[in-house]
Amino acid sequence: MNEIGLLTYIRDFFTGGIVTSAEVTDEEFYALVAEINIRELAFWSCINMIANSVSKCELKTFVGGKEIKGPEYYKWNVSPNKNQNSSAFMHKLISQLYRFNECLVIEENGQLLVADSFQQTEYALVDNIFEGVTVGNYTFATKYRMSDVMYFKLGEKDMRKVTNAIYESYGKLITYGMTAYQKSRGSRGILNYKTLAQGNEAAKAAFDDLMNNRFKKFFTAENAVLPLPDGYTYTDTGSKTYSNEGTRDIRSMMDDISDFTAKSVGIPPALAKGDIAGIGDALISYLTFCVDPLVDNIAEEINRKRYGFKEFSKGNYLKIDTKSILHVDLLSVSVAIDKLIASGAFCINDIRKLVGEEIIDEPWAWQHFLTKNYSSIDDVLNALNSGVTP
Repeated sequence: MNEIGLLTYIRDFFTGGIVTSAEVTDEEFYALVAEINIRELAFWSCINMIANSVSKCELKTFVGGKEIKGPEYYKWNVSPNKNQNSSAFMHKLISQLYRFNECLVIEENGQLLVADSFQQTEYALVDNIFEGVTVGNYTFATKYRMSDVMYFKLGEKDMRKVTNAIYESYGKLITYGMTAYQKSRGSRGILNYKTLAQGNEAAKAAFDDLMNNRFKKFFTAENAVLPLPDGYTYTDTGSKTYSNEGTRDIRSMMDDISDFTAKSVGIPPALAKGDIAGIGDALISYLTFCVDPLVDNIAEEINRKRYGFKEFSKGNYLKIDTKSILHVDLLSVSVAIDKLIASGAFCINDIRKLVGEEIIDEPWAWQHFLTKNYSSIDDVLNALNSGVTP
């Protein structure tokens, strides 16, 4: 594949077939490749952050309203299929969902599989039909009904297409910045020479070697001397500049692309760039407006397809617990732990699960304790009326 063909393929893959020119220079080609790499870095950095967060969540299964760790729990939290663990499975699900704004999960022979591609036929009052479902290098011949699969959709508007449209315009600024930076560090001059005699092939070959090879080595070398033939004079008209302003401008534009991408998926831009200032507020915003709606979407689809109303009404359902996303420093939350237990809101095993520790298999670890500092208003009033100090 030549460069023009590769450029066409790249644009078709990333921008939906928008090819603006049939002829592309080397500078335009490599600038476009650089631009695509920048946007792909921004996109996949954000998606990996979300996928890493969701893969840390525990998918709890309940039977009769009680948490049970049975085959369904094992499938979602350990091994959904023979070739993936739960983390790899969830990474693929999230990646497909954000890349294409939709994701299909089928079950074959007791294994949950994330489809790489599929075709959907939509209907108004009956099940949509999915066919041509491909996983890896295998395409299933089965036609799946909507009620037989788990179909996840991120939103009505594909935000990646929207951000790509922004990048089409913004990428020109980055390309201009890169070109301007390269020119600012380049060497320029004027070469005076006598007209070459017609038919003198040796002189023409020497001239071509001078222009294509010797001058190139002269400009790229740190220290060099270039001998010129008789009749040639070279005058330097520009010198290299080593200001960092150009690189900072380019870096700022690259950060802008990261900000656009982060906003499109609900991640605070400061968190995507790794800024430490205000990290607590950024994390709360990230969990509230990005992770929580996503896991609710996933849990709702799992419950309506794998359980249904009849089982759900019996207390059989799945719940995604996001509390394990944040790392807990026990020393920093020790006072809060004491208050949670002392108020009777949580038992010891509740707290141990919350901080990622194994539960204690003893009856007392499931009991709720209440310190004497807590009393109901009725108890206080009765004690005062009876003359007893509460």
